[in-house]
Amino acid sequence: MKKYIIDLTVRAAEHIGTKHVLLKLTDGRPLPEMLPGQFVEVRVDGSPSTFLRRPISINFVDRQANELWLLVAAVGDGTRQLCALKAGDMLNCVLPLGNSFTMPVAASERVLLVGGGVGVAPLLYMGAAMRQAGCEPTFLLGARTKADLMEMEEFKKYGRLFVTTEDGSEGEKGFVTDHSILSSEHYDRISTCGPQPMMAAVARFASKAGTDCEASLENMMACGIGACLCCVEKTTEGNLCVCKEGPVFNTKKLLWQI
Repeated sequence: MKKYIIDLTVRAAEHIGTKHVLLKLTDGRPLPEMLPGQFVEVRVDGSPSTFLRRPISINFVDRQANELWLLVAAVGDGTRQLCALKAGDMLNCVLPLGNSFTMPVAASERVLLVGGGVGVAPLLYMGAAMRQAGCEPTFLLGARTKADLMEMEEFKKYGRLFVTTEDGSEGEKGFVTDHSILSSEHYDRISTCGPQPMMAAVARFASKAGTDCEASLENMMACGIGACLCCVEKTTEGNLCVCKEGPVFNTKKLLWQI
């Protein structure tokens, strides 16, 4: 898939909670083709301590509005600078990068999309693509508290939504792998993104259930094209660059302790 380096205009910067910002970016020309699960590398301007681009998952692509959505968590100097962007600012992006989630082969296929924290971001675009293909996804999203849940109304547009919170302030109390839906329903495939301990727990569940599972890894990435080797992951096929061979992997290939 062809890659582009383009300056996108911030159409809106919507603050979600205390540390997340939803950037809605646009361009004077139609945005390039992008697939669910892919990511962009963004240049951080105005931060003397940030020298490398930051990888951000594609949250959503609104073709009608010609918008690319990026959900950013302010966790360091670079991402805090991104969260300070305002409408009218420019953001230099390299896109689209990486591979994508596996789309259902039939509308009847039952797919569970499991996310935690900012890892919910790529699942929205995946769910929208599935719905457009005639397949209704089931979302299972986890957070520490109700205040940490994001884009709930957007997820509801494309499929069934179930939620867990660690404190029980919304949905069922506990982790995503504690949700009662996992013991009452069967799925043909699970796709997950979020903190590694969460993804490993989802992978263990899928393995015991005999369900195919893929995970979108969030390793540290700098170049996005497999040159710097800082995102290498140990797999059954040897050491692979997450940015180039991933970020989506079948969990059977990952040498996690599952």
